[in-house]
Amino acid sequence: MFSVTGMQGFQMFNLEHNVTLAVFFLTCLVMVLFRRKLINYKPILKWFIFISLVACEISMHVWLVLTHQWDIGDLPLHLCSLSTFIALYLLVNKKEKAFNLLYFIGIIPPILSMITPDMVYHFPHFRFIKYFLHHSVIPIAVLYFILFEGYRVPRKAIINSFVIVNIIAVPIFTLNYLLGTNFFYLANPTETETLLNFFGSGIMYYINLEIVALVVFAITYIPMAIVQKRENKKNSKETTAQSF
Repeated sequence: MFSVTGMQGFQMFNLEHNVTLAVFFLTCLVMVLFRRKLINYKPILKWFIFISLVACEISMHVWLVLTHQWDIGDLPLHLCSLSTFIALYLLVNKKEKAFNLLYFIGIIPPILSMITPDMVYHFPHFRFIKYFLHHSVIPIAVLYFILFEGYRVPRKAIINSFVIVNIIAVPIFTLNYLLGTNFFYLANPTETETLLNFFGSGIMYYINLEIVALVVFAITYIPMAIVQKRENKKNSKETTAQSF
């Protein structure tokens, strides 16, 4: 389970991969459908998310160190780590602007990472469990903040968050150049076959990254726009009813 060379040969969309994806999407569906009943378990959900994120982040580095694999490229500077740190911060401090960024980088990116994972180990290897648990809990955290903490995102946050990600990418790109790392996958696509492998190479890789990122942010906002539209409509009806 913790071997470096054992339990390799992960196959995309095999039974264990499909079951893992199904469990994640079912969990999200249950949170939405039973949100009124789950409100009584809000503290449990909150601490489950907090402990899971911390455990995933720390256990990965412990495993890498104990197996003599850790190097500078394993620093927690990938997008999922950024999402993790923002989510952890929000679990102890209420900050709407921080949630705006988490909303856009913490839903579709980790879900896409689960659909086309950068993974060689199969279940029940530690890396498999850690990878899918970590990438599942991040969007579940976003859903928690929306359903149980009442966070909402304004439309202007699409561009604001896109700009912030690009600002963060500048020092990350510099670090990649200096250290020979691949944080944010800005140096090149993943070693395994993922969606990034279709983005081309050279300048086209970065252009496609920018275009796809903006499109993903726009698509991500659609559910939020629908939720806020329904809430505004409901509030408008209640205000009209009270006026009579």
